[in-house]
Amino acid sequence: MIIIISLGAACFLGIGFVAQQHAAYREPLEEILHARLLLDLMRMPLWLAGMGLMLCGQILGAVALREADVAQVTPLLSMNLLFALTTAHVVYKEPFGRALQLGAVLVSGGVALFLFAGRPQGGRLPDPLSTRWLAALPVVLAAGALVLFGLRRSLKVKAMSLAAAAGVLYGLQDVLTRNTLLTLGNGPSVLATWQPYVLPCVAVVGLLLNQSAFDAAPLQISLPATTAAEPIIGIVLGAAIFSEHLRVTPEALVGEVAGLIAMVTGIVILGRSRFLAKPAHLRRR
Repeated sequence: MIIIISLGAACFLGIGFVAQQHAAYREPLEEILHARLLLDLMRMPLWLAGMGLMLCGQILGAVALREADVAQVTPLLSMNLLFALTTAHVVYKEPFGRALQLGAVLVSGGVALFLFAGRPQGGRLPDPLSTRWLAALPVVLAAGALVLFGLRRSLKVKAMSLAAAAGVLYGLQDVLTRNTLLTLGNGPSVLATWQPYVLPCVAVVGLLLNQSAFDAAPLQISLPATTAAEPIIGIVLGAAIFSEHLRVTPEALVGEVAGLIAMVTGIVILGRSRFLAKPAHLRRR
């Protein structure tokens, strides 16, 4: 049942991403990383519909996260890439040739292989003030470093860097979501912890980075890095904070490494796809 719920979430997320990217790509490049990008997008029915679909996906994902480990759910959510590129091809007639299909399959298949080989399990709810939460600090710093790296790069590199930063924060968001949902079982005490208040902040910043990547480049450039970064960060933080663990037998390690290599290879293939510069009339007001 967890697999079905997670794949349903991935489907809603993928279709939602298509609608969001189609709207965000029409915004001027000058709005990248500015709050007014989100304010302008909020006036677009298509983008709002995409956000609604994304919200449905996140709700299903939250249900799955309540019942299963972060490391088990987040890799399945990465299948949103296949749903997104297929939907963009059908609805908007965007190219989805063999190279893109191969890249998408490698990214999503690599995640699935990693999950199957590692079979993450275990875990427990940490104390709100546990030092285990310090593991989130380098994750936030990594997201900031990716943003700084992409600021003065080409549109393609900028889009991929911002998308990766968004994926990093989404991975942190998954962990905070699961912690908050599990803490709800303790009643009003959840309001005395810091995680529920940090969660919306992380979500909004991740959303801004995601929409900025969509503003800079087409879906096949601006989404794969998010898709791959989110489950990896979710798995790392799940192990560091919730004490989840993966299998470490020789066979499992081979599968896990192969899955990671497949993910990276798929992103490289998608990143090398034909990229059209943004039309001049969309570069500025």
